[in-house]
Amino acid sequence: MAASRKPPAPPSATSLDRRPAAPARDGGRTPPVRDNDEPSAADAPHGSRPEQVYTRLRDLIVQGLVAPGSRIVETEIASRLGVSRTPVREALQRLQQEGYVVGAPGAQQSRLTVAPLTRDDVAELLNIVGVLEGLGTRKAAELPPAERKVLAKDLKAFNADFQRAGRATPVDHGKLYDADESFHRKLVEAGAGPRLLTLHDAVKPQAERYIRMYISMLTSDIKSSVEEHDAIIDAVEEGRADDAEMAVVVNWRHAADRLAKVIELAGERGSWGAVRT
Repeated sequence: MAASRKPPAPPSATSLDRRPAAPARDGGRTPPVRDNDEPSAADAPHGSRPEQVYTRLRDLIVQGLVAPGSRIVETEIASRLGVSRTPVREALQRLQQEGYVVGAPGAQQSRLTVAPLTRDDVAELLNIVGVLEGLGTRKAAELPPAERKVLAKDLKAFNADFQRAGRATPVDHGKLYDADESFHRKLVEAGAGPRLLTLHDAVKPQAERYIRMYISMLTSDIKSSVEEHDAIIDAVEEGRADDAEMAVVVNWRHAADRLAKVIELAGERGSWGAVRT
């Protein structure tokens, strides 16, 4: 996708609204988690609560419902999700290991914030995703011809959906993201083994944070992205494993470059001098 010149209007929401949240000011606290028709972590069976809390918090961060730079307060999360501090602490430790939350250098371990969105981070992150997906795509291109043909047909359909969503007036950012995500997920699932899928599933949602936050600035011209997808499809269908792998790596490398330019124009989110991801 190519960047436009007009920055997105700053979104605003509470943590469980389904709209992206506005970036918090430095030192901001976790937005309140309100009761609504969604199940809380406490609704899960006792043994699954740590995983449920982790998944809930990660989804809120990925979707921008807890803004980059927001302060994470363990006791508040526990109270509002209706669980004890133990599963919250376990979830936050895991989220910190995976890079979704960070601790300020020199601060107490308990002082955590949602990881900021920065140019340096997006460059590293999206290139990692490209390498992982490239490995999966290489294996997909080594499938038997009949399986490659079916896969190519599915990929072409997703790419057509992606192109239509980008040409719509106004652009439906949700459909645009979903079509692109479906395209890439199909590639990975077609060729990746369980270890690669595990690594991909740990990293890809972090890339999703960036795409969702800045997608409105990436839709002025999606022609290059569509063409890059076409190159991937052709290489997979024809069984050219080296070319297929490189085409995916290049697609993500270009996405990283586009997002870096957008972040330079619109500004980093939730970043201040003391914090580095």
